Amino acid sequence: MSTDLIDRLAAGLRPAPRLAVVRRLAFGIGAGAALSAVLTAAILGLRPDMARAAAGAMFWVKLAYTVALAGLALWVCERLARPAGEARRRLPWVFVPILALAGLAAWQLAWTPEPMRMPMLMGHSARVCPWLILAFSLPPLAGLVWALRGLAPTRLRITGAVIGLAAGGAGASAYALHCDESTAPFLVVWYTLGIAAACGIGWLAGPRILRW
Repeated sequence: MSTDLIDRLAAGLRPAPRLAVVRRLAFGIGAGAALSAVLTAAILGLRPDMARAAAGAMFWVKLAYTVALAGLALWVCERLARPAGEARRRLPWVFVPILALAGLAAWQLAWTPEPMRMPMLMGHSARVCPWLILAFSLPPLAGLVWALRGLAPTRLRITGAVIGLAAGGAGASAYALHCDESTAPFLVVWYTLGIAAACGIGWLAGPRILRW
């Protein structure tokens, strides 16, 4: 009887589409990032010199850094979204953008006169930058929580940290549309701190908000 029941239950099963996990994660973070961009424009405003900034390299370095962190974290999350998902080989890649930007920051500081190094590091918004990035990380984090709750992660704490990292990168990308800081030392310290805060929230909340 039990075997017959199992056979009947299994008869209607179909394999999940190959990219179903990727599409769900992409939709979750994409919708959240779009909302963060709208909120950035509505609350803080886009930087008025956007055209001139877009002609410079550091504007794109900033976006490349934040988008790379979000993308790599999402790549790790794609593996963790499955039962007993293992991501040890993927996880170290998230440190590549951080190390690359740290190298650029060290190079900029080495070629900057000593009196200018602290202003380069602190900019004019160090006190608020991490907090604003954390705030704009919340919509993409909510989108990724929605996405993961429709999947089957089992390593909830590390998965929470990874979606926090992805959300932090997405939130920082949205905030970058307003922020006019343009030095690598500032970015590697204060942007990374805001993104790390989102990662920490995901780590702490993961077992509770991702439970299924």
